[in-house]
Amino acid sequence: MKQWIDKIKEALTLDELERVRVSIFGKKGELAKAFAKMKDVSADEKPKIAKELNILKQKLQKIYEEKKAELEELKLQKSLKSEAIDVSLYSPRATDGALHPVMHTMDRIIEYFTDLNFAVETGPLVEDEFHNFEALNLPDYHPARDMQDTFYFEDKKLLRTHTSPVQIRTMMNQKPPIRMISPGAVFRRDFDLTHTPQFHQVEGLMVDKKGKVSFANLKWILEDFLHTMFGDVDIRFRPSFFPFTEPSAEVDISCIFCSGEGCRICSHTGWLEVLGCGMVDPNVFKAVGYEDISGYAFGLGVERFAMLIHKIPDLRSLFEGDLRLLEQFR
Repeated sequence: MKQWIDKIKEALTLDELERVRVSIFGKKGELAKAFAKMKDVSADEKPKIAKELNILKQKLQKIYEEKKAELEELKLQKSLKSEAIDVSLYSPRATDGALHPVMHTMDRIIEYFTDLNFAVETGPLVEDEFHNFEALNLPDYHPARDMQDTFYFEDKKLLRTHTSPVQIRTMMNQKPPIRMISPGAVFRRDFDLTHTPQFHQVEGLMVDKKGKVSFANLKWILEDFLHTMFGDVDIRFRPSFFPFTEPSAEVDISCIFCSGEGCRICSHTGWLEVLGCGMVDPNVFKAVGYEDISGYAFGLGVERFAMLIHKIPDLRSLFEGDLRLLEQFR
């Protein structure tokens, strides 16, 4: 018995301990041989010898379990020590980070307009129907509400579908003249190659006394802005409809993928739509209590600008967090 105990206690590794276990407790081990010899013992002595062997087995089992726990703890500590990381040391694998292409594009847009003395205004993501729709000439019965698939809450609150409510809040809190942009996240129930449930907009507003703001002013600033963002592209304004501006226009640039020759990206038209704009509708000024005022407004999707600038074909790839894409923007 002593030599069996010594074998267990002298094991230095779990593998060595396992070999000792097999030699003692295995089917052909020492204990099995001891129990096998009971067939040669008289019937009177068998109970006594069986009891002694079982007590011995339990004692050896306890010593084995204690030794196993000890060796497992030693192995764990050794592993922790070898794998320890000194977080104060500089890692040679560290690489430079970079702004996300959407945020980088947003920064470029904001920088352009702040250089022209446009203030940056922000507002809540959770809005009410007055600021998000009614004050923007979109009453309950207006068919244009169908253009915007809205996330509603039970208390009639909603996730804003555009950043235009920031313009309404700014006009209600400030007196003209106003020159502002409202960058931020917006939400609509849509998801495909070119739409996501959350995206980012930058909307702009210029308001002053009648005669001081015109469509010509708007046209000049947008043409200069688009040339700054996309380089030497052709620009055209097309008549359009928006409930909160009149007259309204959509703005296109010549396709940056085919230089206006026509390709799959531009549906072989040679043009890409990039933003909407127009003169602020009088009903909007009426909703905020302005009189004898004129102004223009414009709005654009930041993700669309990022896709065009960086030639990214699928909008969803901007939100998937794929390092193979993001590493290209270091």
